[in-house]
Amino acid sequence: MTAWQLLLSDPAAPLRLSFMRDAWLVGSLVGVVCAVLSCYLILKGWSLMGDAISHAIFPGVVLAYMIGIPLSIGAFVAGFFCAISTGFIKVRSRIKEDTVMGVVFTGMFAFGLLLFSKIESDIHLNHILFGSLLGISKSQMIQTTIFGVIALGFILIFRRDLLLFCFDPSHARSIGLNVSFLYYLFLALLSLSIVVSIQAVGTILVIAMLITPGCTARLLTSRFDRMCWVAASTALISAFLGVYVSYFINGATGSCIVLVQSFQFLLALLVSKRRSSAKIVIRSSY
Repeated sequence: MTAWQLLLSDPAAPLRLSFMRDAWLVGSLVGVVCAVLSCYLILKGWSLMGDAISHAIFPGVVLAYMIGIPLSIGAFVAGFFCAISTGFIKVRSRIKEDTVMGVVFTGMFAFGLLLFSKIESDIHLNHILFGSLLGISKSQMIQTTIFGVIALGFILIFRRDLLLFCFDPSHARSIGLNVSFLYYLFLALLSLSIVVSIQAVGTILVIAMLITPGCTARLLTSRFDRMCWVAASTALISAFLGVYVSYFINGATGSCIVLVQSFQFLLALLVSKRRSSAKIVIRSSY
């Protein structure tokens, strides 16, 4: 029976499966967290930073397994270390930030691959790189939910400060905001969001979830507050459709979610009538 015939014969089949409902729940939470953060990344111009951290967490995962601690802790520490190292090298050299990111994250990713090749483990490399949303356990689901709620909570609490920091750091500093604190908070939230997304889409595809929703929303609106809502909405839709379609075509769930997001971006690009030079409008609360 083909995927189309299966869909027509029983379109509600995925809704009756508990692991599919769990996948929808986790995928929606991960998608919303990444979507909201993607708006700030685009405003700040740090899209490549998400790519760098998503690859740099791999050695942290392997080291965490060797030590015997939760893999998420090792991933978070490695991601945060990558972000701090990038900023440290940039400040103390004449190399541009995007170049430093490339050097740091490729070096850390290669180090992780080397460690992985030298140890005997039951970790499946494909699960780390590409995720395993349908195979998520209850403990992993709880862990992902807790980290996701924490990340989203901090984004909401510091949303105005982070907005001003990303939009105009000089003005943020002039009105008394602790720019250094906001800098490291933003990096920590980015690392935490990537850790949350590992189980859903893996280290490779997470960069799409950190860029595409914000880009799609940017095509449809120039107001930052609406941009966050649109990005979150597209993330929810892509999580549902991606998981739903993956059931019928027997495909990788994370890849299906990302492909739906890419399709949404192309659709927004076609229907958008705004000029590409339009500026993002924000509401200042200061």
